[in-house]
Amino acid sequence: MLSQLIEQCQRGNTFAQRRLYDLYESRLYRISLRYVQNEPVAEEVMMNAFLKMFRSLDTFTYRDENSFDAWLRRIVVNEALQHLRATRSLPVFRDDDSVTASVPDQALPDSGLEAEQIYALIRALPTGYRTVFNLYAIEGYTHQEIAQQLNISENTSKSQLSKARALLQNWLSVQGYEQYVRRTS
Repeated sequence: MLSQLIEQCQRGNTFAQRRLYDLYESRLYRISLRYVQNEPVAEEVMMNAFLKMFRSLDTFTYRDENSFDAWLRRIVVNEALQHLRATRSLPVFRDDDSVTASVPDQALPDSGLEAEQIYALIRALPTGYRTVFNLYAIEGYTHQEIAQQLNISENTSKSQLSKARALLQNWLSVQGYEQYVRRTS
């Protein structure tokens, strides 16, 4: 079904384009929102990604649904990073950065840890930590790829990821979710 929808979009069928948009809008918006905190800006990033996708859809060769998902994710991530660069919102990365932020008020429930709460914690990370964490842990980029994307060293990427993880673990521990913190002893 998806392959037929993509073929119709490649032929310029606006109804098919709307269906494709409806299928992926929510997912791509959430990806965008992980990188840019402002909801209207995240929506703009998502829309720009859709425009770029529709303009270059004729160059895409459908292999399976996973390849299409991965292609779309890369477009959204690249659009979000481009926006952060354009607005100079990408942080200046320093290996000596230390952040001790308090746990976001609305992030954790009274019982059980759910995906939405984890998502809220990730969104609450400082921009540099959040960007590297998203690229590495969620999108699957290597430290080498992250370093190239963000114009930083691989060691800085590794350091930012380590600090993001430590901050997330700290937040979980403070709220009594030690069972979710990987023990290193």
